[in-house]
Amino acid sequence: MGLLSLAIWLPIASGALLLAFGRDQHAGAVRWAALAASLLSFVVTLPLISGFDAGTAAMQFQEKLGWISRFNVHYHLGLDGLSLWFVPLTAFITVIVVISAWDVITERVNQYMGAFLILSGLMVGVFCALDGLLFYVFFEATLIPMYLIIGVWGGARRVYAAFKFFLYTLAGSLLMLVALIYLYYKSGGSFEILAWHQLPLAANVQTLLFFAFFLAFAVKVPMWPVHTWLPDAHVEAPTGGSVVLAAIMLKLGAYGFLRFSLPITPDASHQWAGFMIALSLIAVIYVGFVALVQQDMKKLVAYSSIVHMGFVTFGFFIFNELGLAGGIVQMVSHGFVSGAMFLCIGVLYDRVHSREIAAYGGVANTMPKFTAFAVLFAMANCGLPGTAGFVGEWMVILGAVKTNFWLAFAAASTMVFGAAYTLWMVKRVYFGAVANEHVAKLTDINAREFLMLAALAIPVLWMGVYPKPFTDVMQVSVTELLRHVALSKLGGS
Repeated sequence: MGLLSLAIWLPIASGALLLAFGRDQHAGAVRWAALAASLLSFVVTLPLISGFDAGTAAMQFQEKLGWISRFNVHYHLGLDGLSLWFVPLTAFITVIVVISAWDVITERVNQYMGAFLILSGLMVGVFCALDGLLFYVFFEATLIPMYLIIGVWGGARRVYAAFKFFLYTLAGSLLMLVALIYLYYKSGGSFEILAWHQLPLAANVQTLLFFAFFLAFAVKVPMWPVHTWLPDAHVEAPTGGSVVLAAIMLKLGAYGFLRFSLPITPDASHQWAGFMIALSLIAVIYVGFVALVQQDMKKLVAYSSIVHMGFVTFGFFIFNELGLAGGIVQMVSHGFVSGAMFLCIGVLYDRVHSREIAAYGGVANTMPKFTAFAVLFAMANCGLPGTAGFVGEWMVILGAVKTNFWLAFAAASTMVFGAAYTLWMVKRVYFGAVANEHVAKLTDINAREFLMLAALAIPVLWMGVYPKPFTDVMQVSVTELLRHVALSKLGGS
């Protein structure tokens, strides 16, 4: 068993074992076991970073075993510069989620922790899979634990939100399965994703495949107008569910564009780039205005996630290195920043049991340590230079300038809107006089909460001040992907 298999199956096996514990008789032991399993799963991913060769675009740490021999399906795993950072990011966020739930989840603790550990392994599997059917199994299997997390531990409308989340994402993926089966037969009976990258496909076939993939990945991102499931899912999900949903699950769709849409249907990707850019800019501008009028903090941050992911898809489809690399950097930075934003909302909700902005005011007077973290993450959400939120957006804007100044100008407006809705929330929640007796009675963060917020503050600042380690490992893979797409386009024309 290689490192990638360990990164996938260690959390899944640990989660399955936790499900065998009594419901709440051994809650303390379950928490410590979950923390140990999540930490070990994260440690396993660190050699992937240290041992990664940034000088090649080839797949590394590959593992390949027979799985369903009759249909030539393999258990095939590997990483390149496009997927490397998402494996440790997933494991790291899982550690944070386990810590965040320590005192908050008191019922079905073993099931809660087990669901997140299993979900973590499945999401790592999506980023590592190099077999089309294996990818689909991991991609769809992530729905089950997240559905349970929202439906069991969520808010008052949790069942509605869980069903909406499940139906939207499952329906979007059905055409992708048809596309995978077509590619299997077209390639002579192979599910190898890398082999599919080399298939000569007619223009009309590429268009059909492009939209089959588009429906699956656009819902997952989510892109406008198939984004409406996300605010409901975020509002009703427990804090840990919102963190994983924003930090990792949205990235599965964006990653799908990198691994399937661009390399398998390059001509269609170029042909429909204007369509993708238009949808991305609508998400950046229109959804930014929607975020501006939200009264629920979770809804506001949920809409801001749609805006930031719109930046990602915009960067992918302007077809230059700065834009594509910037989109990937934005995915990684958004994982840290959005996760931290939802954790901050969770800290307040645990104390006041309200997500309404109007229920707060002057929190800085009673929770100064917490406010320092919350404002830092809010600044990163705005794209303040020196924070992780700035780097990816700036790279995408610079890439867009090379393509079309007015597209870049429209995309850059997100920084204005982002500052508007984020700072408006910060002003009303954290600053000014103490608004009510609930805020007056607030106590500052404890050692556990300080630890989880500090653990996120470090990469947010590090990535903002020194992003080179994050960008270097993806550079060769980005260049190779764009070269492949450009050559296919030339060949097609």
